[in-house]
Amino acid sequence: MKRSFLFSLLILGLNITLSQNRKLPIDTVITTQHSVTVNGTAFTYTAKTGTQPVWDELGEPIASLHYTYYTRNNIKDRASRPLLISFNGGPGSGSVWMHLAYTGPRILKIDDEGYPVQPYGVKQNPYSILDVTDIVYVNPANTGYSRTIPESGKEVDRSKFFGINADIKYLAEWLNTFVTRNNRWSSPKYIIGESYGGTRVMGLALALQNQQWMYLNGVIMVSPADYKVIRVGGPVSSALNLPYYTAAAWYQKALDSDLQQKDLLDILPESEAFTINTVLPAIAKGGFISETEKNTVAEKMAYYSGLSKKEILDHNLVVPTSYFWKGLLRDRSGNTIGRLDSRYLGIDKQISGTAPDYNPELTSWLHSFTPAINYYLQEELQFKTDIKYNMFGPVRPWDNKDDDTRDNLRQAMAQNPYLHVLVQSGYYDGATTYFNAKYTMWQVDPSGRMRDRFEFKGYRSGHMMYLRKEDLQKANSDIRLFIEKTMAKGKSAKY
Repeated sequence: MKRSFLFSLLILGLNITLSQNRKLPIDTVITTQHSVTVNGTAFTYTAKTGTQPVWDELGEPIASLHYTYYTRNNIKDRASRPLLISFNGGPGSGSVWMHLAYTGPRILKIDDEGYPVQPYGVKQNPYSILDVTDIVYVNPANTGYSRTIPESGKEVDRSKFFGINADIKYLAEWLNTFVTRNNRWSSPKYIIGESYGGTRVMGLALALQNQQWMYLNGVIMVSPADYKVIRVGGPVSSALNLPYYTAAAWYQKALDSDLQQKDLLDILPESEAFTINTVLPAIAKGGFISETEKNTVAEKMAYYSGLSKKEILDHNLVVPTSYFWKGLLRDRSGNTIGRLDSRYLGIDKQISGTAPDYNPELTSWLHSFTPAINYYLQEELQFKTDIKYNMFGPVRPWDNKDDDTRDNLRQAMAQNPYLHVLVQSGYYDGATTYFNAKYTMWQVDPSGRMRDRFEFKGYRSGHMMYLRKEDLQKANSDIRLFIEKTMAKGKSAKY
């Protein structure tokens, strides 16, 4: 008896030790019930948050992805109700941003322009699209609570997760399992990706279709990052920045008075036309441009950017975004402006220099998001764990080779007449600029034969346009309308 009692104590102690390990269950789910009022209509919904494995070729788990899945209750015909699959970007970013500030049923407690307020927390989202679609937020490997198995070490085959094509391949397979487990094969499906998530969903559109035989009705790209432009550099990459410079300078009241007194949407078309028709060919000429043309172009670039003609000539017409963030207000207030949202101001150690010390918008956002997501998942959704929620996780180095995602989207659209694309961008986003997003949209379908299936929406905010209350309402409304008009409604998929 004594020996048995001691053995029981030993087992109990072992269980306590195991429960205190910082490891996440590979396959688990917690279900809770909630209510929300959206656009004046109150309804209840179910939240499931948990983990689902990523399997290797032998059926062994090599990662566990954390997700949160919302379904509106009392839906008579679930098969005809849309499913929206949501990703953020990075690469290496958790799905927290759009989950807790844009489309989900709960959003951050922030002010109407998106700035932090205390006490931190969450509140109902009166503009959530949960009224028209169920939503699942997915955290790729090593983001949020998701982890590879094992979490680190030589045993982790990083080539299966951390690269453009690897990321697309395993996530497509994971989504096949998710859709099967939750009986959503009959539902119209949409995928949404923000920032790097734009690259991800362009690739997933074809991977889901050709590898999983899962066809989509819509792809939504929010402030998309197109690395065929951003990381390549050259005349196109440099020239495309100017309309963003115009927008940011207008917001900061740094333009000439004749531009400043006009509305933003009245001056952006001017800047866009000047960029395509004049700046791009001028930069393409490099050092062989004539001095007369170079001076003429520099003067007009100064007019549309808020920088001086000398600054533009000193950079040979190619002004880096980092210099713009540092220099726009140098002789005015001395503040820097934000990279992801140029409405935000920063204070550097010194006013001189060529790049800001930090990103004031990102520090502001982390101020609000980090406590909110940790509180929300653990207290409202009852997902208890000691694992750290990775706002940004260890996914480097990231393999960017063989990026065919732009053409993947084109091919998916050509094969699937149901598939439409919505692009959403903030005018004050200096990381993935709105004009870059337009350019990406133009380049997806060079033939122009599918141009009527693309839609662009711009907003008077930055990378996360939904942090501004007015744009939160408008951007969600734009997604809602996009979903409603791209539902098949009995129409056959044919040309």
